[in-house]
Amino acid sequence: MASTSVLAQEAPRIDKLEKENQDLKQRLEALEMVAKKEGILPSGSEPPKFVSAMSEISLSGFVQASYFYNTQEPTDRTSDGYLWNSVHDSFSINKVKLTLASKPAERSGEAWGAGFRASMIWGDDAPVLNTGGERQGLEALREAYVDLNIPIGDGLIVKAGQLISLLNFESGDGGAANPNFSQGYQWFFTGNGPSAGIQGDYQFTEWLNLKARVQNGLYAGAVDGNTAKTFLGSIGLTPTANTWINLLGFAGEESATLDLSGGSVLAGTKIGEGLNLGFEFDYFNFDPGAGPSSDLWSVGGWVWYDFTSKFGVAFRAEYLDDPDGGGLKGITLPGRPGSALLSPDPDGAIGSLTLTFNFRPIPGIKIQPEFRYDFTSYDGAYDGEEDRFIIGAGVSYSF
Repeated sequence: MASTSVLAQEAPRIDKLEKENQDLKQRLEALEMVAKKEGILPSGSEPPKFVSAMSEISLSGFVQASYFYNTQEPTDRTSDGYLWNSVHDSFSINKVKLTLASKPAERSGEAWGAGFRASMIWGDDAPVLNTGGERQGLEALREAYVDLNIPIGDGLIVKAGQLISLLNFESGDGGAANPNFSQGYQWFFTGNGPSAGIQGDYQFTEWLNLKARVQNGLYAGAVDGNTAKTFLGSIGLTPTANTWINLLGFAGEESATLDLSGGSVLAGTKIGEGLNLGFEFDYFNFDPGAGPSSDLWSVGGWVWYDFTSKFGVAFRAEYLDDPDGGGLKGITLPGRPGSALLSPDPDGAIGSLTLTFNFRPIPGIKIQPEFRYDFTSYDGAYDGEEDRFIIGAGVSYSF
């Protein structure tokens, strides 16, 4: 009897709540109709397009810091010709990188597709990595391009904008992406920075890929300095699932007084679960037109082994030869006054041997103690000496 009495007393209250809910539903439906008429919401049942677009955009990057010590203790605290860490015996914020990107355009012969990618880098290494962005109001710009699939054949991928170099085995992201923390000499002296241009990419078979690019000169960067362009081509071979080979060639008029041409061979393979090998060979020819041309060549190799998912070791060896004295001596690294290799010798060679340990204690963190030996045939090119040791460690957090 008591429960019946309670239910009888609650009935009017329940009816009141149902009426209020019905009124609220009617108000929401009316507001939704107004929003659709004004174009704030789509008229169909799909979610707003801006919500869908944002869900497909990713934000990634890394933060990188290090400390390195040059045993020569250079008086100007600048290690001649050394790419990373502009000041000897100093803690450095090497790089802060942010990348905003959509999904890459999906290769298809049936439908158009599009995407984009933009990366910015700040830090001690930024002047060496970024090319000409200050002329666009984007000093920290590393790369920025539109990614487009054109439904021709099985799908032609076209990229237009500021593009990362096709040359070099190593990534410009340094230790965050490479098995060694410091950057090899090849990456700078027989490589090139980002440059504005357009590139076509076609996959003929599972094992054959072709890329063709037209860009502002090899070193022009974001804004061209003349009416000529540089042409680059890459034949990508994948003979096995764990082996790749790239054959590259380039040629162009770098300035009114200099033609530049050459080629590279890049290759890599994975053996078993943890052993990796890498190789790079480069040849550059500098032709001033009014005088004799000069050659520059380099060769490098990488071996790294991951004993576990948390610990590995890497070794790099490289050698660069400048028999005509036109490609190594006297070149100042961007943003690094006093960093050029100087010597009374008209020609010479440089090289390095680098041993790096890779610790990954937790996901996202990579700690890399490193021991590097640099040597040269140029008399006194390394702050008055012909060899040196640079030791230290870097740490990267990737997200």
